[in-house]
Amino acid sequence: MRRSKRGFKLSCLTLLLLSLLLSACSGGGGNNGADPAQTPADPGSGGTEETSEPIELEFWTIALQPTFNDYFNGLIDEYEAAHENVTIKWSDFPFDAITQKLLTTTANNESPDVVNLNTEFASQMGTKGALTDLNEHLTDEEKAVYFDGIFNSTIINDKAYALPWYTGTEVLFMNKKIVEEAGLDPANPPQTREELAEWARTVKEKTGKAGYAVQLVSKLLPIDGIQILNEDKTAAAFNTPEMVAMIENLKGLMEEGLVVKEDAEFSKQIQFYSAEQTAFVLAGPTFINFIKTSAPDVYENTIAVSLPTGKAGLRLSNSMNIVVPSKTEHPEAAAEFAKFITNAANQTAFSKVANTLPSTKESVEDPFFKESDGSLEAEAKLASSQSLTEATDYMVGVPNAGDINSAIARGLQEILLNGKEIQATLDAVETEVNNILKQ
Repeated sequence: MRRSKRGFKLSCLTLLLLSLLLSACSGGGGNNGADPAQTPADPGSGGTEETSEPIELEFWTIALQPTFNDYFNGLIDEYEAAHENVTIKWSDFPFDAITQKLLTTTANNESPDVVNLNTEFASQMGTKGALTDLNEHLTDEEKAVYFDGIFNSTIINDKAYALPWYTGTEVLFMNKKIVEEAGLDPANPPQTREELAEWARTVKEKTGKAGYAVQLVSKLLPIDGIQILNEDKTAAAFNTPEMVAMIENLKGLMEEGLVVKEDAEFSKQIQFYSAEQTAFVLAGPTFINFIKTSAPDVYENTIAVSLPTGKAGLRLSNSMNIVVPSKTEHPEAAAEFAKFITNAANQTAFSKVANTLPSTKESVEDPFFKESDGSLEAEAKLASSQSLTEATDYMVGVPNAGDINSAIARGLQEILLNGKEIQATLDAVETEVNNILKQ
């Protein structure tokens, strides 16, 4: 049975359902030595629970049907052929449905076995004990297959709650026509956020257009080297003079009209850029699909370069993961299939059909990620893939990640859009985050 994809965000209902989860949550046992990087033609040589009894694994993904039906049907057929007692039941859900469905089925002891989640929600579920610790099923060699920063984003309290799957790092898209009109040279793009601000200032002075728009979320903190939580993840760590300075700088950029004074979600950033109200977009390669459709003339004038870094010099990834819920009846078989989905060969193959980036080191050595035909798509792919060795998910190991992100985002909105006093607001957000961590 095979089904569909989209995205998700945590809600109050999510929190309520999480609180009902799993007084009996526990990870499964078992260990397996199959190296994912060595399994392109061998879809898992390890045993599945050392039994010939029939096993059905429920596999859930986010918004991948019908676009990638051929890929996943072939993947599942290959795996089932090598594991005669295993049947994979694939279901696909939109972003806004999978979160609630997963929480509801887990609370009702009807858990799926292998699930596609983003890092934020995987951290939230892992914190509540709702996911299997995959350390029990991974060798050191298997862990080393993934980029370190991306794999580490799945770890909380030394427990690995997910296997990294497809990912993306942002690049800088720029409207070449606007940039050249401002007298800037797109062949020598800005390398830092400070230089990007100077470019935005020049664009504003010469063309009247804004530089770019941002979404007011917690990823703005690590970009500038500001820790969200302390080292042991027990308390907020962002209420610092550096945080005040970062907010004052962003406030100044908004007041100058260099950054759009709005909490601009991705769709809004696309609108600004499509209408040539902004000269730049900081986004992943999937941005191209939208701009190509919404503004083909702007698409023709767009180039992609490496993303300017903030004070921390970080490249932030935005990853999807594969998790094994702790209430699965087949933890070892589920972990084996999760490793198969995310091995280097299969991540490389999926990247080629989905225009995503892999989280496996071996994959980026494929010529697909090193060669360019001069198209915008190829430029973005090269710029993005070159950042993977330094990439990390900004929600690395953050417990209750969704709630903390929401609290910080509300604080930034209050200060930057509603004019609230910086220090008083940060004090209130710090208290809120500390209360969330006590839950």
